[in-house]
Amino acid sequence: MKLLIQPEDGVTPIVSALNKAKKSIEMLIFRLDRKQIEEALQAAAARGVSVRALVAFSNRGGEQQLRRLETRLLGSGVTVTRTGDDLARYHAKMLLIDRNILYVLSFNYTTADMERSRAFGIVTRNAKFIQEAVRLFEADSTRQAYVPSLKTFLVSPANARKQLSEFIRKARKELLIYDPKISDPQMVQVLQDRSKAGVQIRIIGRLGRRATALTAGRLREHRLHTRTIVRDRKQAFVGSQSLRKVELDSRRELGLIVKDASVVRQLAAVFERDWEPNEKDEEKRNGARKETKDSIDKLTKHLDPLSAAVKRAVKKVVAATGEQTLANGNIKDAVKEVVKKTVKQAVKEAVEDAAEKVESA
Repeated sequence: MKLLIQPEDGVTPIVSALNKAKKSIEMLIFRLDRKQIEEALQAAAARGVSVRALVAFSNRGGEQQLRRLETRLLGSGVTVTRTGDDLARYHAKMLLIDRNILYVLSFNYTTADMERSRAFGIVTRNAKFIQEAVRLFEADSTRQAYVPSLKTFLVSPANARKQLSEFIRKARKELLIYDPKISDPQMVQVLQDRSKAGVQIRIIGRLGRRATALTAGRLREHRLHTRTIVRDRKQAFVGSQSLRKVELDSRRELGLIVKDASVVRQLAAVFERDWEPNEKDEEKRNGARKETKDSIDKLTKHLDPLSAAVKRAVKKVVAATGEQTLANGNIKDAVKEVVKKTVKQAVKEAVEDAAEKVESA
């Protein structure tokens, strides 16, 4: 088993696989704009390889490109079939070479995904995975119902929700997650339950409104296009389905759960590199919070016995104007003088009020 890492690996592994095909190529296409891949498909057909492309019936903003691609492929001897329109979108990415090598990808065959995005692909000769991939390809090519038979071959909407939920629930120590948007209520609840049970969860991506008990970091250097979960550094899911209701229940998505030690180790290592900027940001935030607290303590320590009240007041000022308020020496001195004058005036008024009450008694 092998892991493809984008954008580091680029288009070369896919083109190489197509060029090495001897008997057959079967390919699911949602988006394709890499000329090298199209040319490799045409060249394979020209040398007698059976090339079959199952092309999505639509994608956002690119249907005309899909239709032009179909025409070009048909003209070069490729057998082209369009996916059915019974699902909201056909978003799976898969490539079969000679029915003995399977590529399950979280990226499209596009420049944006291969050169500017963080994404992964699993390359495997596992016979069970290949058998299931052939079943899926034939079912969707002939618009027949696909019935899953392998728990680690995740197909939306057939079995992905159930298997991903089980996969997450079995986490005992750690979950490392790439996901552009986690918003499915059931999946959010499962993640929050794991967090409450003591599982450390780190997410690179975005969270929906319901995920209040979870936090997510950003991917800084690349676009985020993969959907990947590493569980306890022993198993991993790589695929095209986010933990969103539409991608679990209404679209054709595909992913694998694998336990190959080398693949899992590489995924975890890439995640740690991508996560590092978030740790540095958190360190900066913690440092800023400490500096603010120290500044408030210094500002109020000479104002006893009213220091507690003054401290609360200063905190309100800082909360309203930002932590940088106390970083500016002039502003800090001005605040200090205002607080002193205000306290003196308050004490003076309190004494006068007390004197008036004594006189009138």
